[in-house]
Amino acid sequence: MLQQEPLEMDGRYEFVTVSDEATIAYRRYGTPGKPRLLLIHSLALDGSVWTDVVSALKGQAEIICIDCRGHGWSSRGPLSRAIERFADDAAEVLDKIGWDEVVVAGCSMGGCITQAFAARHAKRVSAMVLIDTTAWYGEKAPEEWRARAAKARAEGLASMAAFQATRWFGERFRAENPRKIQEMMEIFVRNDLDAYEATCIMLGDADLRSALPGFDFPVAVIVGEEDYATPVESARQLAEAIPGASLTILPGARHLTPIECSDVIAAAIGKMVEAAAH
Repeated sequence: MLQQEPLEMDGRYEFVTVSDEATIAYRRYGTPGKPRLLLIHSLALDGSVWTDVVSALKGQAEIICIDCRGHGWSSRGPLSRAIERFADDAAEVLDKIGWDEVVVAGCSMGGCITQAFAARHAKRVSAMVLIDTTAWYGEKAPEEWRARAAKARAEGLASMAAFQATRWFGERFRAENPRKIQEMMEIFVRNDLDAYEATCIMLGDADLRSALPGFDFPVAVIVGEEDYATPVESARQLAEAIPGASLTILPGARHLTPIECSDVIAAAIGKMVEAAAH
């Protein structure tokens, strides 16, 4: 287990206006001159999902946590239903701060965006960590994700919060970390419904499978054993499609392992950062 240092959450966001005039918010941590790490969060949350991971890694890397468009402190518009736009947002943030190459890690939605980023900007990726994610949600995904967005619009995000908590975190973690669960649910219910709908449609339509065989950098795939959103079999298919990718299954964990298993996720990302630096 990596030793945790207190995270100095100074709240100092920086902002980049990208080519379609959306504003993307990000925060930077760690030590200049260290290997560079880009972290991309899951649907309906924000860069704070990485708080404990960043705390463990900031001595090893210089880190950027972005808030994807429509999320957190990034602008709510213009919205996009194209995963390529989300990938290009990340690239434009890196352009702004002068980063050429990064280790990139993404969780759930962030894992899909990470794959799209690697497909479109392969020369900028030194290594990749795909966490609780998939390259494709299946044939019924477009209709299922649109139905999910319609439910949120009809019934409100608050009506979905309890279900999301059980889907994201195991019973023991929920019992032992009520404050963390409350924080995540508060972020979830604050989401803008138009942005949530657009992002659901983006995920339902996304299909990154054709890009996977072309990834020629180190890749680690990690999934919670009890992940019902992107199950172990999805992670296994992902790892098998990427040359040389490793697969790690975390016992008893569910869908947001950067929060539920932050020490393990930090250690896995740290290994990739170290490998990419040599």
